[in-house]
Amino acid sequence: MSVYYSVLKLRLLNGMQYRAAALAGVTTQFFWGFMFIMIFQAFYENATVNPPITLKELIIYLWLQQAFLTFIMLWFRDNEIFNLITTGNIAYELCRPCEIYGFWYAKLLAQRLSSALLRCFPILIVAFFLPEPYRMTLPSSLTASILFFLTLILGLLLVVAISMFIYISVFFTMSPVGSTLIIGVLGEFFAGLIIPVPLMPEWLKSIAYVLPFRYTADFPFRIYSGHIPQNDALIGVLIQLTWLVALIWLGKLGLNKALRRVVVQGG
Repeated sequence: MSVYYSVLKLRLLNGMQYRAAALAGVTTQFFWGFMFIMIFQAFYENATVNPPITLKELIIYLWLQQAFLTFIMLWFRDNEIFNLITTGNIAYELCRPCEIYGFWYAKLLAQRLSSALLRCFPILIVAFFLPEPYRMTLPSSLTASILFFLTLILGLLLVVAISMFIYISVFFTMSPVGSTLIIGVLGEFFAGLIIPVPLMPEWLKSIAYVLPFRYTADFPFRIYSGHIPQNDALIGVLIQLTWLVALIWLGKLGLNKALRRVVVQGG
């Protein structure tokens, strides 16, 4: 574990150097945050029925999306790993005295953490001082805060486990384009990043509830806003852990199978 911790620490420190890129990201995410809020505000003002989630809860949901975007977006990728696979330089990775899955997992986790740490605080601080109806508010209780942080971290671990399948698929396809698009688009849709899950039609919502994607974003954000009760949150934590163990196990199986097929020529 010391090897993976060292990789995580070094990549985290390296990622914290990109402050100009983070500033540009913060500006962009404020633009998208305001745009989404104004769109949904217009829908709510003209709604003929009571929506399943209040506008205030939805505004919190949207600001959390923007603040922790690098935690939850599946199209956030490491081109270095893609190049290692497609150029044959994966041979150097095979020489490392550690498991490739754990090494890549720690690396990807650090990249998301460093990017989120640079972006989330400016967004959240400003959002707390905005005028109504754009203002962000604190969770309803200390318990809700603890559950939010727990589920957010589990969601981050789950996102990295899901994204690992994109890299594993490149061993078979030799191109990251298809798997990135398919997993990215489907994952972000069912995570509630395009349409919040509570606003989906019932048949689509039932699909989202059986997939792991909503536990990366929709679930922790609705705990923060108070839309998910604490008892349901505890059940959801168990589901998050189950998905995490299952996806890591399947990912290791898939990577080991892919590595058995690797042929490196030349040199």
